[in-house]
Amino acid sequence: MTGDHQTLALLLFSGFVVVTLAITTWVSRRRHGSAEEFYAGGRLFSPMENGFAIAGDYMSAASFLGISGLIALYGYDGLLYGVGFLVAWLVVLFLVAELVRNCGRFTLADVVAARMSERPVRIAAGASSVTVSVLYLVAQMVGAGSLVALLLGRTSGAAQSWTVIGVGALMVIYVSLGGMRATTWIQIVKAVLLLSGTVVLTVLVLLRFHGDVDRLLLTAAERSGHGRAFLAPGLKYGGDWNARFDFISLGLALVLGTAGLPHILSRFYTVPTARAARRSVVWSIGLIGGFYLMTIVLGFGAAAVVGPRTVRGSNAAGNTAVPLLALDLGGGAGSTGGTVLFAVVAAVAFATILAVVAGITLASSASVAHDLYASLRRRRGKPRSEVAVARCAAVGIGVVAIGLGLLARDLNVAFLVGLAFAVAASANLPVLLYSLFWRGFTTRGAVWAVYGGLLPAIGLVLLSPVVSGSPESLFPGVDFQYFPLENPGIVSIPLGFLAGWLGTVTSDEVPDEAKYAETEVRSLTGAGAV
Repeated sequence: MTGDHQTLALLLFSGFVVVTLAITTWVSRRRHGSAEEFYAGGRLFSPMENGFAIAGDYMSAASFLGISGLIALYGYDGLLYGVGFLVAWLVVLFLVAELVRNCGRFTLADVVAARMSERPVRIAAGASSVTVSVLYLVAQMVGAGSLVALLLGRTSGAAQSWTVIGVGALMVIYVSLGGMRATTWIQIVKAVLLLSGTVVLTVLVLLRFHGDVDRLLLTAAERSGHGRAFLAPGLKYGGDWNARFDFISLGLALVLGTAGLPHILSRFYTVPTARAARRSVVWSIGLIGGFYLMTIVLGFGAAAVVGPRTVRGSNAAGNTAVPLLALDLGGGAGSTGGTVLFAVVAAVAFATILAVVAGITLASSASVAHDLYASLRRRRGKPRSEVAVARCAAVGIGVVAIGLGLLARDLNVAFLVGLAFAVAASANLPVLLYSLFWRGFTTRGAVWAVYGGLLPAIGLVLLSPVVSGSPESLFPGVDFQYFPLENPGIVSIPLGFLAGWLGTVTSDEVPDEAKYAETEVRSLTGAGAV
């Protein structure tokens, strides 16, 4: 990595940080201090603005760098990740987006608590949301440390540690000072940068092959060393039955988990009406769909232009495939064009990580303040305002994420992302769907659905080969592997739904028909929605 790369990348990083801090400062001077302002940005965003912000929240560094890298290394099997993320968004669109916007105010627990006993449901849903958010945050923090240190040519532990601390400090500032309004504008800026960078790289890849997609795919297959097998299923997940079940489990977690991610659901509360929520979804689906189509071109482009061997030599997981592709497309190492394009991609990746961690931190601090604190606080005396608690929670969550990110600095973080999705699909999605569509659902069923998915998901990962029992495990020196799959979704997701059903049918509580009718009308029509 040359000094020019590092200097230009640092300048672009610094420029993005300065712009986002300016946005945060501007917003903090205009805020009113209300819960609606902090959690939902005053519900003042237009459908187009919210659509870009949703796309910014959804298009993470895992998508930009990770999926392209997997395609570059595994061809068709890597492409399946992109399909999983895109199909997941359709689940959000058709099953939960408008209904959640109509039924809730700020968090997932609002939807469930509308027809249940509030305290136990809010504690359960809040705990689950915070768990998912922290797992997702740690993965982003560790990814930020390793990625930025690698892109700047400094892979020492100290460089990674300071990167993790810097990212954590910035996300606390964004959230505690600016709230949802600042976070939304950061997401919009990030979405524009990411889409612009992806379009430029995609056009350059297609120009390199004169617009001939067949030639692009055949060249990628030739350079892969696998021939036509590179373009067919089975290169990564075609081994034994464990590998096949692992893929099914991961697919279930990706497709179903997105609908339970707190930072995605909170986006639907930032527009004034359900109609605006629908229109913002239309904007976001176009942006997200276009982005994932372009990552396919970038992945096969990296395989054809850079070559899987070079990609794997730079980073075993393939996370540097897109920066290496940008370097080559710009003219190669040492060229001005290569230096500029490489630095731009590095800055876009960094902006992506910063924006995503800000969104996750806001969602988790809202769960702490609006759900956990509001349920557990003592009724005597004057309680602190929710917004003040949320700001303190943002600082606390930032400190926890920094600490865990430093501890996990040298570990493989892919399992953390999969676990976050698996926990969301196992604990959050069952209670959300049951609350919206099952007339007889009860408080016990809601609490059991959350814990019945949350605890098995975490427990099975602790007993999986990811944590112990193999040289690639987090703790290779010990062996308490009793669960053969790396992702628990295939077991924990059905358990979450089963626990919710079992809790309901064994409950003595009589479901409140009037509250269900009110929820049903509100969710489908928007009548009475906040």
